Amino acid sequence: MRQKPTVLSREIVASSRLFRVEAVQLRFSNGNERTYERLVGRGNGYGAVMIVAMLDAEHAVLVEEYCGGTDEYELSLPKGLIEPGEDVLAAADRELKEEAGFGARQLEHLTELSLSPGYMSQKIQVVLASDLYEAHLEGDEPEPMRVDKVNLRELSALAMHPQFTEGRALAALYLARDLLTQRGLLEL
Repeated sequence: MRQKPTVLSREIVASSRLFRVEAVQLRFSNGNERTYERLVGRGNGYGAVMIVAMLDAEHAVLVEEYCGGTDEYELSLPKGLIEPGEDVLAAADRELKEEAGFGARQLEHLTELSLSPGYMSQKIQVVLASDLYEAHLEGDEPEPMRVDKVNLRELSALAMHPQFTEGRALAALYLARDLLTQRGLLEL
């Protein structure tokens, strides 16, 4: 296993309501020194969750919301922050109710994904939700989200959809599709 670089210093060089930028001075095992900048969390450590919610054996829930980063309405999976004291599965069920109007009787943690590990410390927990039922909770979204669906057999077409650009959501859908196929619940 490779030896991690030695941290020589850390400094928050910019901060906003949502983001902090940390400069990390590192020394690598060969003596080279570099400064890396990365987005870091606000220190609460609660994390986030993304839900692959199955309407039936082949259709997953998508939501459409305005995304400030792209300045577009985008399709993606329901997701959100994990609240203090809340576990991953409870957060998944709450976010699913807030964003898509469904609760889930079955919840299963699949994996943890990062968005851009070279520049961001944040990770997201991926949860598979099934046996859905209608349930609504008020969330913090500024407007109601449009709910849509995708057939897991058509993920290649979804990847080409101009409103679907989030790579980690696509990865989560492929993981869920493969798991459901392995379990004999979905035929490709």
